Amino acid sequence: MTIHIGAQPGQIAETVLLPGDPYRAKWAAETFLDNPQLVNEVRGMFGFTGTWKGHPVTVQGSGMGMPSLSIYVNELIRDYGAKTLIRIGSCGAMQEKVKIRDVILAMTASALSTPSRGIFKELNFAPSADWSLLRAAAQAAETKQVKTHVGGIYSADVFYDERPDLNEQMTRHGILGVEMEAAELYNLALRYGVRALAVLTVSDHLITHEALPPEDRERSFGDMVEIALEAAFS
Repeated sequence: MTIHIGAQPGQIAETVLLPGDPYRAKWAAETFLDNPQLVNEVRGMFGFTGTWKGHPVTVQGSGMGMPSLSIYVNELIRDYGAKTLIRIGSCGAMQEKVKIRDVILAMTASALSTPSRGIFKELNFAPSADWSLLRAAAQAAETKQVKTHVGGIYSADVFYDERPDLNEQMTRHGILGVEMEAAELYNLALRYGVRALAVLTVSDHLITHEALPPEDRERSFGDMVEIALEAAFS
């Protein structure tokens, strides 16, 4: 057990999917895993471990924002031996070519600041995904015929953003979408020598102002989970 994860030794798989919402973790585990067992509910941040095609998998909620994700990822890697960590979550599109329900595979993740900034000091470190996971996810998406975009994303510090000038520059420089966690996930994975990827479903659009209706979100997120699982074990 750790401060934030109540699982016993051996209850966390080496492959971990990381949705921000603990109830999305519950949905994903119950929908895609065989025999999912609740292994964590500290602070209501559910974690479940089961199997997918015979492979052990944990689905652990990570909360909203990079500081929260950093807590769970540090403990998953250092205390439970996680080796492959894939964020599955929603994002807002920042390019007209990216549509609602499309999937984004984050090759890189830009950020104004991350919890790791104190380590890097004046260096603008460029965190990136694991190439083997990125390639496998792209192949899985192509096989499933899911509309997918591969490129850079922006991990924001705030949800209620008041920097339209910054968003304009992100769009101008080809950033595909915005979310709140992937940059620190990539920092930590590179620091500890493990694999990481963010597989994101577009739920909102910053240009067209479209939004996925709440009742459609779980159904639309299924492709994202399947792509993540296929990539993890390719």
